[in-house]
Amino acid sequence: MAITERRKTPRILVAGCGKLGGAIASRLTTSATVFGLRRNPGLVPEGVHGIGADLTRPETLARKLPADLDIILYCLTPSSYDQQGYRDAYVTGLENLLTALGSQSLKHLFFVSSSSVYSQDDDSWVDESSPTEPARFSGQQVLAGEQTALESGHPATIIRYSGIYGPSRRRFLEEVQEGRMNPAKPAPFSNRIHEEDAAEAAAHLVKLALSGASLETCYLASDCEPVRLDEVVDWVRQQTPCADPQPDARKGGRAGSKRCSNKRLLDTGFQFRYPDFRAGYRDMIDQG
Repeated sequence: MAITERRKTPRILVAGCGKLGGAIASRLTTSATVFGLRRNPGLVPEGVHGIGADLTRPETLARKLPADLDIILYCLTPSSYDQQGYRDAYVTGLENLLTALGSQSLKHLFFVSSSSVYSQDDDSWVDESSPTEPARFSGQQVLAGEQTALESGHPATIIRYSGIYGPSRRRFLEEVQEGRMNPAKPAPFSNRIHEEDAAEAAAHLVKLALSGASLETCYLASDCEPVRLDEVVDWVRQQTPCADPQPDARKGGRAGSKRCSNKRLLDTGFQFRYPDFRAGYRDMIDQG
């Protein structure tokens, strides 16, 4: 009688298991053994094995990484929002992790990136093949981190998120409600993705990699409707009581004006729960 070899349970490390990383890790625990690396390992979600280390301090990684990892998802955010903070989070931390990994051979490395690598300011559509020439140091360091991942020697995929919002990221909604946001008309185009879709998109791509599917080296993770910022503000004001705009209300962000295409992500079979800002903010307003 033929003996069927039992398939090994996949082993995944989420390096940077904070708000987004933790949400991604939680979604993977049903089909994999998941490790979450962060400075305080006690804060990883239930069902995730915590590892305490600081990726900017390589000595804390010594003998900490699990063996036989299949997937690493790198999801760090800066501890300070200056050039050194971005360099530490997106480049140095990844370099330290890859050194600590040693001779382990991954099925796939995922690097959580940002649409800040684009500097387009002409309302044009951007996709994964568009030029990346960030003018600000933040985007430049994120882009350097992408290159570090792609040159790591492991199969690698970049996930470029646009602005993440949701129940745990309510700043924009609160600014509109309190009269602290009043963009000029017409305002620049803005791009966003609900935090649930952000986590689901990464988990979806990880599962595809584990299944042996061929992945592209980059995916733009943004919802299905880029929209001018003033249109979003006007819509929110129509849905919920808002204070009149204050004299010193913010006019908007510094992200240029571009429209992010998610076609490549959709082509993988991913489906958005919140395909546009109305669906996402409607839920947030209803929940109060």
